[in-house]
Formats: sequence, C-alpha cells, structure tokens
Amino acid sequence: MHPLDEHNAELLDNTHPPSWSDPTPKDRYNLVVIGGGAGGLITAAGAAGVGANVALIEEHLLGGDCLNVGCVPSKALLKSAKVAQTVRRAGDYGVRVSGEVSIDFGAVMERMRRLRAQISPVDSATRYADELGVDVYMGRATFIGPDTVEVNGRTLRFAKAVIATGGTAAIPGIPGLDTVPYLTNASVFNLTELPKRLCVLGAGPIGIELAQAFNAFGSEVTVLDRADQILVREDADAAALVYEALLHDGVHFEFSASTKAFRNDGPANPAVVELADGRELRFDAVLVAIGRKPSVEGLGLEAAGVAFDARTGVTVDERLQTSNSNIYAVGDVASRYQFTHAADFMARAAIRNALFFGRANAQNLLIPWATYTDPEIAHVGLYPKDLDERGIAYETFLRDFADVDRTILDGEARGFVKIHVKRGSDEIVGATVVGTHAGDMISEITLAMQSRVGLGTIANVIHPYPTAADAIRQCGDAYNRTRLSPTIKAVFNRFLRFQRR
Repeated sequence: MHPLDEHNAELLDNTHPPSWSDPTPKDRYNLVVIGGGAGGLITAAGAAGVGANVALIEEHLLGGDCLNVGCVPSKALLKSAKVAQTVRRAGDYGVRVSGEVSIDFGAVMERMRRLRAQISPVDSATRYADELGVDVYMGRATFIGPDTVEVNGRTLRFAKAVIATGGTAAIPGIPGLDTVPYLTNASVFNLTELPKRLCVLGAGPIGIELAQAFNAFGSEVTVLDRADQILVREDADAAALVYEALLHDGVHFEFSASTKAFRNDGPANPAVVELADGRELRFDAVLVAIGRKPSVEGLGLEAAGVAFDARTGVTVDERLQTSNSNIYAVGDVASRYQFTHAADFMARAAIRNALFFGRANAQNLLIPWATYTDPEIAHVGLYPKDLDERGIAYETFLRDFADVDRTILDGEARGFVKIHVKRGSDEIVGATVVGTHAGDMISEITLAMQSRVGLGTIANVIHPYPTAADAIRQCGDAYNRTRLSPTIKAVFNRFLRFQRR
C-alpha cells in the first residue's frame, strides 16, 4: 500500500491493524470463513447475525479486492476522468472554459485514497470483532484436516467452513515482462505520477475502464489484445459503441496482437514491447489486465479433501458445497461471475445451506453486471448467442437513445436499450443497456426478470418524463404493438366504423 499517507494509514488501521491481536480460539466454531473480501465478509456477518460462533481469517486486507484494489478505487478514478472529459466538452453545452484542462494526477490519486479510507470502516476488523461478535484472525489460513484449519500457529476446529479467498491478476509468461515496470490492479492504484505512455495488455472490462481513465488524465494509451475487438463477451453492438467512444477520445488499439517479448531499454524507454510481426512499441509502463486466476495455492485443500483446479478454482455443486460436505466456497475462487454483488448473494446462499440445511441453488441466481466505461455497458440474462445455442426462439426490442428525449437533451445519445423476450410471450430472457447510466438502469429489467414481470407489463408502468429509463418502457410499448395482429386491427376498425354511424 503506497504511499503511506494519512489516508492509507487510516485504511490499514481499519483493514489490517498493525497491532491486532488474534483472539483465543473457541473449542469449536459453527463456521470458519477463510478470506475477508466481499464473499467472506457477508458470510461472516450473516452467520454471526443469526447467533453462530464465527471465525474470520484474512491474510492481507479486509475488504478484499473490491475495497482496496478493485471496484472502489477504480470508480473514484473513473469519476475524475469523466469530470475531465465533461469540462473538455463544455463548449458543446454553451459553456465556455478558457485554457487547457489541467489534470493534477497526484490530487486525483489523493482523492481516491481519501474516499477509499472513508468507506473502509464498514469492513474493518474492529467492526467485525466488536460490533458483530466475529473472531477475527489476521494471518494465512491452512487446512490441516477435514475439520481443522491453522492460522498463526493456532488450530481452529469447525463444524462448517466457507472458502472465500477470491482471485488475483493472471500474469502471462511473456519473456522479459519481469524486467519492465508492469502494473496490475493490485499496484496501479499506488501510482503517484502519471505514466506518459501506457500499454494496457488486455481489452476486457478492467483494461478498457482504466485505459479510458488514464487517457482522460493525459497518458498516451495503447491497448493490446489477441482478439479482434474489445469486450469480446459483450453484445457486439454494445462493444462497438464503447470502442468508437474510446477511439474518439484518443485511445490506440492493436488487435490480433501477439506479444513476443518485453525488454527494458533504460530510463527513456523502460518498457519496449516486441510484437510477433516484428514491430516494437515503446512505453513507460505496462498494465496487465488479461484476466484473473483463483487464489487456491497454499490453502492445504488436499488435507481438507477439497477438490480444486488451479485455473477454475474450487469445485462446487449448485449448493456451493465442495467435495468435503462440510466446506463451501463462494465468490471469485469458485465462480465465473467475478463480481462483488455475485459474491454477496452466493454468501447468503452458503449461510442457509451450511448452517440451516438449506437447498439454495446458486446456479439460479440472476446476476446483472456492468462495465463502467463512458458509455457504460450493463447486461442481465442471456445473449442472443446463448439463446441460439439453447434453441430458444426469441424477439428483440430495441430503443436507441438517439430517439429518447432525455438523452438527447443531456447530449448523451450514444447507446440503446435492447431487450430479448421469448417468441410468443413477453417473458424477458436477456437485456443489454449501453449509455451513461446503464449500470443503474439495468436493475429495473433485472427486477422484472426476477419477479417474472413481462415486458408488456413494464409498458404499463408510468415512468417520469423525461428520463433515460423511459426507453425501457418504450420497448414495452413496442412489444405491445406486436400483439395487434391484422385480424385484431380489422376487428377494431369495424367496431370504430360502427361507432361513427
């Protein structure tokens, strides 16, 4: 954690107090939770809240990636970047700003550290120990048997356990990478000086979000990826809109790029990328954002009888139960949905299943997600390719923000709402929203799907005018218009002619 200023000192005091003393272990815990990220914290708090004796073990920082090196700091940077771009575009709104926009990168990062520290008390060791009654251990946990775990030389016995160790950035085995100044999500938020030339390795959500942010701060950003587009898992139309926005902002892209090696040519060119086609690109820093790997090493999973794979993580069934029936796993270490909110709801299911003989099926969780670029992409449910693979006939209803009054007035007309329904019904099976507030808007559609409210019913929900969310209702209107078949229209016409007599 760098620099060790007052804000990072506050963060550490909350998430890994330097003078922390482990409690004396109880004879046997109802639940031992390994990992203090989102999944582990929710599991520990929920179990303690219903009266269980709970031990929580965290080796590094409570709050996990989300608080310390993920969702929280990245969104703070994205907000600063968006403000910078808004000021640059002020003239589009008739607002005159004289001179060049100046970015104080040190102040941007200080703001991030201050806000991160401000949020951290909710995940603090003292809160969990003093307010929630959880036994908090700061150290590395290792299973030494099917019902025992060791931490800091102490043995903890448990009736049930939950593994919530999360994941870490995957580092490619490209020759020379270790000789150049490379960053991951775990270190990029320690920067105090802006890299003039930044290489982003990977065009997934993390890479694209930070590429856009650092470009807005003034870095010359180039994104390298082996694919032929950004955000390959997203709706192609949605990804194309974000790509066009980044191109417009000045981000450079190298697609179908095979990186042969890295080398350090000294202070002037500390990060040289050698491509397979013979070209060389020169940078001041490299951000590695090619994906994540589960944190399963060194946990003693073999001793606990827990099956796992180094690439995919801990193996769990639909109830989040591992091959050891008394041990469960939640979050990034056991799921392809690597989101804080997914870990949250997996934790809730694990508590019911582990402590109360529940049958909560984690495979039935409806999980939306968002990529916080500008414009944002948000999605829930199935994509067209998924529907085609499953043989599900569907219809798609689209409302472009270029035709929505509020987004036109806001100058935020890039994007759309796209909703898929089962053919012959209004059952929503998937949706993608691209726009400035897509991450907020997707929840209305998620609620409808979770509650089995059809698209036709959404059309009958009065939305305030003018709002961007009215585009969702307008998709419902479009669906209802399809119900007016030629036969029904003919009947209406005859009835109306009769009324005119």
